[in-house]
Amino acid sequence: MKKMSELYTKCSIKLNGMVRNERGSQTLEWIGIAAVVVIVVGVISTAFSGDQQFGKDVVKKFSKMIEQIGGG
Repeated sequence: MKKMSELYTKCSIKLNGMVRNERGSQTLEWIGIAAVVVIVVGVISTAFSGDQQFGKDVVKKFSKMIEQIGGG
């Protein structure tokens, strides 16, 4: 029984150390942010390429917003 108790204690200490280890979490966060940026850039470049109506509509909306900001 003493061996089982010692083994349990060692395993729980090891597991506790692994749970508290946060190495690499910041890297995953940066990879996630980079993935979002890549997706946004891809969507924008697709929207503005070719003869797609969506890109033209977006340009018109931005133009109207800029005109309203500039007062003209």
